[in-house]
Amino acid sequence: MKVVLVGRPNVGKSTLFNRLSGKKIAIVHDQPGVTRDWRTHPARLADLDFDIIDMPGLEGFEDEVLKEQIQAQTKQVLEEADVFLMMVDIREGLISSDKDLAQLIKPYQKPTILLANKCEGSVSQGLYEFYPMGLGDPIQLSAEHGLGIDELYEKLKEAQILLGLDFEDEEDEKTEDSPLSMAIVGRPNVGKSTLINALLGSERVLTGDMPGVTRDSIYIPWSYEGRNIRLIDTAGIRRRTKVLEGLEQLSVQDAFKAIKFAEVVVLVLDATSPLDKQELILASRVIDEGRCLVLALNKTDLITPKDIDEVREKLETHLPQVRDIPMISMSALMKKNLKGLMKSVFKMEELWNKRLPTAPLNAWLAETLERHPTPLVGTNRVRIKYMTQVKARPPTFALFVSKPVELPETYLRYMQNSLRKAFHLPGVPIRFIIKKGKNPYEKGKPKS
Repeated sequence: MKVVLVGRPNVGKSTLFNRLSGKKIAIVHDQPGVTRDWRTHPARLADLDFDIIDMPGLEGFEDEVLKEQIQAQTKQVLEEADVFLMMVDIREGLISSDKDLAQLIKPYQKPTILLANKCEGSVSQGLYEFYPMGLGDPIQLSAEHGLGIDELYEKLKEAQILLGLDFEDEEDEKTEDSPLSMAIVGRPNVGKSTLINALLGSERVLTGDMPGVTRDSIYIPWSYEGRNIRLIDTAGIRRRTKVLEGLEQLSVQDAFKAIKFAEVVVLVLDATSPLDKQELILASRVIDEGRCLVLALNKTDLITPKDIDEVREKLETHLPQVRDIPMISMSALMKKNLKGLMKSVFKMEELWNKRLPTAPLNAWLAETLERHPTPLVGTNRVRIKYMTQVKARPPTFALFVSKPVELPETYLRYMQNSLRKAFHLPGVPIRFIIKKGKNPYEKGKPKS
């Protein structure tokens, strides 16, 4: 991240440059125009590493050739910058040169932090003068004494995240050659093993009309259209009150384990008696584990299109936490629409692995909060300052808030559904992590 110091001569840019770089590199003097060439140096502030760039002021040069060279260099530096630190002198107040510089940097549309320097003592009453610059709230700073550095850290951290330069990769290790884990789950006797055999094109697993033919999870290596897949056939899962002691109980536990470690879970439904309470619980379990969920409505050759529509309506009503879960009408016995099922499986996996750029995310966040503000917690409203995606599989987002409190489940669900719609993530489980930015100076000074 390139952070550029902008300001007229003698406002304290070189002093701050030295403090952030940890070395006395720039000459500091009361005479304006001491800095003539822009300089850059690695800087560190708590856990932030960046390049700090000190630019010369654009005043105090009588030589027109020198002035033109400095202006040309300034344009180049501003174009390459990621963040601007616009520094003003609170003792002198707002003058025309400050306004000119603000107008110079605004067209670049870069994150800008306004620093009101030389705030030693009680001079904060002059801050209001700088609001007309249109650069947001000024930070009260003393570059010489280190006052306000903690707030500068918070603003730089926020800018880094907004720029997508603070990406936390928490992914499970997975290569392109790794097989896709695809678990087949459902109630007993809905056709799970029949579906496995239909996909494989052979009688690989036992099938039968009686419930409980499959007792433990069977892992089967398979390849479909060049993609390596690990198919998992699981035992039928009945309601807890109907599960017998011993072997069946172990089988159910094994099936739940398969759900936890799968990537895509295909929940097979019997079209002649679909979506009972147990199947809704199973679907919720898959979603809570953060897995992709695809519904395979089996035996649709035995029902009418109207019956299929009723199942879809019931699904929307009883699983509001994930909208637009794909439901594929098929027949395992007749080998009907297996290609459609696998197409949906691959599409869900693709969305499950999707990463969203930080800038569009925060633009969406601003619109969402404006349309439906966060609820009150006590007498105050929780302020979500910014967000970033911290991992995929499933898509997980950190929300940086003003207070370390939990947002209501209904509001988070509103945000999840809005996010799915805006970024085309139908049926994908989405997770939010609530974070509050920490002050790195709470337990002593950071390392320079």
